[in-house]
Order: sequence, then structure tokens, then C-alpha cells
Amino acid sequence: MPPRRIEDAEGRAALAAVQQGETARPVLATAVRWTLQCLADDVPGNSVEVRVPPFAAVQAVPGPRHTRGTPPNVVETDAATWIALATGALTWDEAAAQSRVSASGSRADLTAFLPVRIR
Repeated sequence: MPPRRIEDAEGRAALAAVQQGETARPVLATAVRWTLQCLADDVPGNSVEVRVPPFAAVQAVPGPRHTRGTPPNVVETDAATWIALATGALTWDEAAAQSRVSASGSRADLTAFLPVRIR
């Protein structure tokens, strides 16, 4: 069963609350999941897995599809860093320089896809 899609209004509200300092886990989880959903919608594909534990992971970016085990292109970060990247408050290069994001694989640089297009 595919994961439940987050409605745009619900996602926007959660993201706005997080940007204003809300720290409640359900609100943060919704904001993370929705922005990841937006990324996957805007950059469909299966060549990069973007992980924001413990909240969600999505596959995005066109290219070779992996079928078993850990994908060759993985991006992993914490929720606060992902929200900052998704909204443009932090650039990919800044996050990488500060070791706030782990990226492995030749397609794991998300610079071209950030900030996420907020609907």
C-alpha cells in the first residue's frame, strides 16, 4: 500500500508552523514528509534515495533504478537541515561544508532540485 499523500494545505500549514518555531513531533513529521513528497513529485525517478530519519524517505531523480539493497545514491540528513534545504534557508553547499548532510553516489548532489518547489 502506498503511503498516505499529504494534502498541500496540510503540508503548507505544518511547514509554516515549523518555520515559526513549532517543535511538536507530529507537525515536524508532516512538514518533512510533505516537502519530501513535493521533491519526489517535482523530480520523479528512482536513482536517489533521500532519507530524513526517523520521518521518511523518498526516491527521486531520473536515472538508473536500483532493485535490491541499499541504493547507490543516498542522501541523508536530519529534519531541521532538510527543512532548511527544502525552503532555501540553507544551500546544498553550506550543508555539505558543515557536514549536515551525507551524500553518497554520483547522482546524490541535489543542488539543482533545491529549494523544493512549494505548492
